[in-house]
Amino acid sequence: MKVSIITVSYNSGKTIRDTIESVLAQTYSDIEYIIVDGASRDNTMSIVQEYSTSIAKVVSEPDKGIYDAMNKGIALATGDVIGILNSDDFYESDQSIEWVVAAFNANPQSSLVFGDIVFVSPDNLQRVTRLYAAAHFKAWKLRFGWMPPHPGTFVKAAAYRAVGDYSLLYKISADYEMFVRLLLIKRLAYTHLDKVLVRMRSGGVSTAGFKSSLRLNKEIVQACRRNGIYTNLLMILSKIPFKLLEFLKPTGSKR
Repeated sequence: MKVSIITVSYNSGKTIRDTIESVLAQTYSDIEYIIVDGASRDNTMSIVQEYSTSIAKVVSEPDKGIYDAMNKGIALATGDVIGILNSDDFYESDQSIEWVVAAFNANPQSSLVFGDIVFVSPDNLQRVTRLYAAAHFKAWKLRFGWMPPHPGTFVKAAAYRAVGDYSLLYKISADYEMFVRLLLIKRLAYTHLDKVLVRMRSGGVSTAGFKSSLRLNKEIVQACRRNGIYTNLLMILSKIPFKLLEFLKPTGSKR
């Protein structure tokens, strides 16, 4: 099973080295690594070039945002399975991809495998601030704003071809809308892998305060309605007390 890993970046010079090295350190051998950069103005591309012999494909050009870059990467990918690792995230273990491939092999009916992720402090990558677990996720919970952790999700290339590109109508929630199409519209099978796969620096656009959270939830409602799935803002906001519990749960890695 060939695994394509896509990293999208823009002015990521402070973090992308950790991302690249976590991919190159993977024990699984059949990995195609693709970097899609949005014409960074800092030293991102000079860092990428240091690893050019180990990266299958590199694109650096203006784009229409993060989801446009993801679409470019998926179009370039030749793997059986595709994972997206953003330029401020990195794999929790050198065996993360080994675990994912084993889960696909054990569950051949599944089009998606997703594991858990942890958020860490940007100033101290060892300090876990939140566990984002998906053990209790069910597809119907998408109507209430729940989704698997996108950085910890791997999707068969055939499934992406079946549902189409990430929508550019959403600034924050196109990954959520993609899950709606994959799991509620196409009803594709999925498997939860009970391991932490990714460490994610806190402070990204989807976790950056009240205004961002409000936009996120409004986009989630729009994403459901555009796909013929009923929900409303009150249903989406009902998840907030449960989300707060993620900050209180034990946050040890599942290796």
